[in-house]
Amino acid sequence: MSESRAPRPSRPLPPVAIVIGVLFFFGLLGLMIYGVMKSGDPQRDVLPSALIDKPAPAFALPVLHDPSMTVRSEELRGAPYLLNVWGSWCAACREEHPVLTRFAESKRVRVIGYDWKDEPTDALHWLETLGNPFMVVLSDVEGRTAIDWGVTAAPETFLVDGSGIVRWKYSGAMTQQVVDEKLIPALQKIEKAQGNADTGLHGNP
Repeated sequence: MSESRAPRPSRPLPPVAIVIGVLFFFGLLGLMIYGVMKSGDPQRDVLPSALIDKPAPAFALPVLHDPSMTVRSEELRGAPYLLNVWGSWCAACREEHPVLTRFAESKRVRVIGYDWKDEPTDALHWLETLGNPFMVVLSDVEGRTAIDWGVTAAPETFLVDGSGIVRWKYSGAMTQQVVDEKLIPALQKIEKAQGNADTGLHGNP
């Protein structure tokens, strides 16, 4: 009969592997804590958009209230507009809605709604219930245009100047503080640049 072999004792992990494992664990834990803290920050605008100071992506989208009509991006040029990405399924959009409505009522700039990955019937009911602050609402059920704009979540808001250049972006629900301290100054820059351009075009009186 063959002699039974005793199990070999397990080798302890080398100290270097233990140190690497501990560092990895604490690094992962730190990232998780940072992510939780930033997700609750109402002023978050973590990653600046790659579109800032670049031409807004072209689009041609149907109008929510009349799908037979299509709005193309080039038709919006000539004056600034605010593009607000929202959806009836978006809880943060509901929180933002009163702030956006007050801003739209000032008629400072055209406010365009971009209904993202939403059922038209749900979107229409949402607007009927909460009110419609938008000059026009564009519908993108499949969400393909959002990819070009780099949209990752709703709400997101873009300020585009009259030449079709993206000048400002905010990720998350806008508050009145965001409107006063970020959106209005960005809009003022556009208005000042447009005023200077008009002066240069027509010359001094």
